[in-house]
Amino acid sequence: MRIFIDKAKDFARWTLVRDCDPELALAQCKELNFQIPLLYVLLMLNAIAVSFTHRDVAPTFLTIGILVPILLLTIFRLLVWVRSRHDQLTPDQAINKLRRTVIMASVISVIYITWSLSLDSYGGPTERGHVALFIAITVIGCIFCLMHLPQAAIMVMLIVTVPYLVHYLGQNEDVYTAIALNIFLVCLVILKVLFNGYFAFSDLIKSRSELSAKQRETELLNAENERLSQTDYLTDLPNRRHFFKRLDQHIKEAASSDSVFAVGVIDLDQFKPVNDTYGHQIGDQLLTAVGARLEELSLPGLEISRLGGDEFGLLFPGGPDTAPLAARTVCDGLQQPFQIGDLSISIGASCGLAFYPEAGETAHALFDRSDYALYNSKASSRGSLTIYSADHEAKMRSTKAIESALQSANIREEFEVHFQPIVALPDQKVVGFEALARWTSPKLGSIPPDVFIQVAERTGQIQRLTIQFFTMAIEQINNLPDHIKLGFNLSAHDITSPETVARLLDIIKTNKINPKRVTFELTETSVIGNYDAAVSCLHALRNAGCRLALDDFGTGYSSLSYLHRLPIDCVKVDRSFVANLSDPVANGVITSVVNLCQSMQLVCVVEGVEQESQAEALKDMNCQLVQGFLFSRPRPFSEIETSIGNSGTVAGLPLTSEIPEDLLRRSAM
Repeated sequence: MRIFIDKAKDFARWTLVRDCDPELALAQCKELNFQIPLLYVLLMLNAIAVSFTHRDVAPTFLTIGILVPILLLTIFRLLVWVRSRHDQLTPDQAINKLRRTVIMASVISVIYITWSLSLDSYGGPTERGHVALFIAITVIGCIFCLMHLPQAAIMVMLIVTVPYLVHYLGQNEDVYTAIALNIFLVCLVILKVLFNGYFAFSDLIKSRSELSAKQRETELLNAENERLSQTDYLTDLPNRRHFFKRLDQHIKEAASSDSVFAVGVIDLDQFKPVNDTYGHQIGDQLLTAVGARLEELSLPGLEISRLGGDEFGLLFPGGPDTAPLAARTVCDGLQQPFQIGDLSISIGASCGLAFYPEAGETAHALFDRSDYALYNSKASSRGSLTIYSADHEAKMRSTKAIESALQSANIREEFEVHFQPIVALPDQKVVGFEALARWTSPKLGSIPPDVFIQVAERTGQIQRLTIQFFTMAIEQINNLPDHIKLGFNLSAHDITSPETVARLLDIIKTNKINPKRVTFELTETSVIGNYDAAVSCLHALRNAGCRLALDDFGTGYSSLSYLHRLPIDCVKVDRSFVANLSDPVANGVITSVVNLCQSMQLVCVVEGVEQESQAEALKDMNCQLVQGFLFSRPRPFSEIETSIGNSGTVAGLPLTSEIPEDLLRRSAM
């Protein structure tokens, strides 16, 4: 008996929609908005038809007097549903609406079944048959209209078919008894089909809800990952990637509005001595404190990012009348001592400032010039602010001066090739070197590679430089053991020039060096401009036995596709990911690239390793080749040759006596 009572309570609770998923309730209301108006239309049409056939045999108060109020109630409910069709309901409102629908369906069912059975007492077999048919088709139609609310469908079925069955069983007429039983059984079958459909509908809504929840979770995760990928883990300031993204946005906005803004580079003056004296832990705490102090600055429009190390970037939407004051405010704020535990540390800061568009109209030009202004601040007066001016441009970075000097330069005398080791983990043995061009002009002094290479590309001199640099690099690397490899960068002009490629192969052949020792490095951007010509030249190099590396991997939009489309042997992961290796996003990227390279039988070189902790982390990822200042800065070949001759090492690292087995198998670096 107790079980029966509990079951009855559960049924009553279910019938009154006490427990309902909010998303499911909203979906049910949406479907019922279109189906219940049809239900009321069905009721009215069928009722009017029965009343019409009984007009001459039943009392007027039944066919008209009672029917009219019933129809008015039905029309009222119809209008209520039509008007609320576009209402935006909350989950609670939807559940309440479903509950009211169950109650109203029950009430209207009682009214219609009472009225229709009262008509069965009048007329002959035809009129009585019409009543039986009216009840049968109407209840079936109503059940189908209520298929998305099974509670109401069951209540309508029970309220209609049970009195229907009892009424005709009491008539002791076999035909009507059979009809009533048949309709009752048909309704049970229809309810079974209805429940199957409802459960499928419920599962669909649940799946959509779960999918929507996962999509929202993914969107939140992506947004958080995006935030983390552009946030410095130590200072919680925007990082280098965010800085250059915002710089590009400032350039676009300023170009369209003819406005001026400032780009600054700030460097902490005494950070390195503090780091060396107290250790990296105190240094990190100091950087965290610097970041917190910079965030406290309340200068409208000022944006500060950590670029790396003790260097910070500044963006300010103002001209020479306001931006210098903002930059000095930042530097003055950093002059105040920092309390790190029991230590009171004073550092200070220097700043270089450049203005758009006077100093440049590209992110590279603006940053390069503000960095050069910073260099002048630190060289002349630490703690000061230097604004990049026409004097700086004329003195050191004049494009025309560089172009003129480059045209008349004696490459053999003014240029030299520096070599940076490529190191195999975990033993930290040198397996090869990347060749890097350096130029010291007698007129202009030391010119950064990115500056003179851009000038050479623009003036059509890059092929001449490439041939000369490669010749020098091959002649020097040929003095090292045969298993030591050489990495050499090619520009977009080089890899789209069959003549340049042919000359490179001639140099290899002339110097009798194994082509497998040479890996040519290229970026995806160098391929995009003239893809077909680049692919042809790359295949020529690959077919000759040389190896190809995709440099700066991870910084473009389509790097992954180039691993399939180009004859690549090696991937070099961009240094920006190593700089933020403790960031889960950057860590995940490197891990994914290392695993991808292993699965594709590609060599993976991670660039920009500057800390022992980074090397240890990369070792744990099974990364086999690395490169960076931790092991050695780029050095002239004479230093490398002397070091190998004296100790058999480079920067304290031994040369590998043979190529590692897994690298031999892949025939690469």
